[in-house]
Amino acid sequence: MVEPALFGPLDAILAPVIEYVILVLVVANMGTRLVAHRSHVEQAEADADSLTRHRLHEASNLVLLFASFYYLTLHVHAGMVMSVIVLGTVIADFFEFEGRQVELRQGWDLERPKAALVGSGLALAYAAFQSLFFLVKPFWELVV
Repeated sequence: MVEPALFGPLDAILAPVIEYVILVLVVANMGTRLVAHRSHVEQAEADADSLTRHRLHEASNLVLLFASFYYLTLHVHAGMVMSVIVLGTVIADFFEFEGRQVELRQGWDLERPKAALVGSGLALAYAAFQSLFFLVKPFWELVV
């Protein structure tokens, strides 16, 4: 672990609990993804040209991305893995929204955001591993 001093007082508050904060943010992001998809389905049923980005989900993506970048300053290896997973999920969200607009223009039914669901599942698994490692530590030490 890098000695927390890069952001001063922020490190004193967030450094001990950042893994748990990221886990909560990943779960919240998955919830906002569900709400955003339901909103897109309702918008598509009402008017095919009125599909808009869900602001709460976009804010959730941004906060999760910043939290993973902050985690990178504290734990280089774990932060890099988490940042890459979260960045991939955010990019998948961006392109899947564009894909949904194409689906509407073609008159197709809206599909679930499959790539973003896989990305958020990976983010959830890694965040849970990092924050809840104390649960698997005895078994991990038997193997490693």
